[in-house]
Amino acid sequence: MTTSSAMPAGPREQLVELARHGDSVVMHDREPWRIGQLNENFRHSAVLILFGALDSVPSAYAEHAEGPGRDLDVLLVQRASTLRAHPGQVAFPGGRLDPPDGEPGTTLETPGGTVSAPHVRAALREAHEETGVDPDGVEVLGALHEVPLPVSNHLVTPVIGWWRSQSPVDVVDHAESSLVFRVPVLDLINPAHRYYATVTRGNQTYKSPAFDVSVAGAPETVTVWGFTGVVLDRVLEWLGWSVEWDRSVKRPAPGMGPKT
Repeated sequence: MTTSSAMPAGPREQLVELARHGDSVVMHDREPWRIGQLNENFRHSAVLILFGALDSVPSAYAEHAEGPGRDLDVLLVQRASTLRAHPGQVAFPGGRLDPPDGEPGTTLETPGGTVSAPHVRAALREAHEETGVDPDGVEVLGALHEVPLPVSNHLVTPVIGWWRSQSPVDVVDHAESSLVFRVPVLDLINPAHRYYATVTRGNQTYKSPAFDVSVAGAPETVTVWGFTGVVLDRVLEWLGWSVEWDRSVKRPAPGMGPKT
């Protein structure tokens, strides 16, 4: 059963401003996190960053409970451990653009400006296929600047969504995803949940912002890191919702070796 959510005007307008100034959300240079470079055969893809009113599982973090993101959560998926690309990692719902998503160069007008129509359609289509979310209940507010993801050779456009009429979500295909969950913004900004996740390749160590979150139905803490961790870090900071955390703490990314 679909339910309508009464959403506070303030955060939505902040997200619209985020979309309007998407090029200013820096996705590089602050710390090394990209492993490799895109090659000439890269694919275009899109992800949906969907903010909605908190569901029935509130945050246990009360220190900043009066902050602007206190009533919101974000939709995430954990990829199946059997996948070839990014196995077991937490991600925004999304995927590659397909021909039915529309001709390149076609655009849509959103509250946050003009965006690529195929990228929006791909983000909504993939989110529906992965989580069951009803695209009709999602207001697209705009998009951020495209972000290279060399490890899978994709150029990714993050689409900003507002969950104006919420629908049930869950794993649709267990061959693709192991979890579908909503994490409160307050859990994400909790300094105790934040650190740098590291990956070492030869003599080079790469790092990205990481978030440890508890998820109902998961046997252990779920870690958001890599591309998704970077995007969340930049978005929360741009919005002014982030809380200072200890940037000296570093731990190997899940499955990447012992703690340092």
